[in-house]
Amino acid sequence: MLTGIKKLSNSKRTNNMNFKLLNDDKQKTFAIILESGEEAIEQIMTFARERKIAASQFTAIGAFSKTTVGFFDFSIKDYKKINFNQQMEVLSLTGDITVFKDEYKVHGHIVLAKEDGSAYGGHLMKGTVHPTLEIILTESPVYLQRKMDKEAGIPLIKI
Repeated sequence: MLTGIKKLSNSKRTNNMNFKLLNDDKQKTFAIILESGEEAIEQIMTFARERKIAASQFTAIGAFSKTTVGFFDFSIKDYKKINFNQQMEVLSLTGDITVFKDEYKVHGHIVLAKEDGSAYGGHLMKGTVHPTLEIILTESPVYLQRKMDKEAGIPLIKI
């Protein structure tokens, strides 16, 4: 947890998650700080759903103690999962949140580093935070919505 985040006057804490509204314009921007033991995708989805943020983009840095990434295999139209059961740095996590068939979908891509500096990446399926994940989330125009792409076999953003 960032020590200063709770001291700011409009910071809040819900579901064991610290957050602060950084910009309250037409495009709201939030800083969200996750703590050890929290599952990143679940917490990001909960945050968006509780605030009815139907379209947004996010970036994050931090670390995970356990991570599952996926590689989309077009031949089977599904993700091949790769598990990492060790402490790894989150060098970059970027993604979006959209709604598909009234369900919130978090789509994130991640680059992780092991202790020796080797990097691995893919679609973030699951990540257990340790000790922190610092997220900046910005609302997007609501017209960003997913529709099923028959060729790819997955819902993709259509504009």
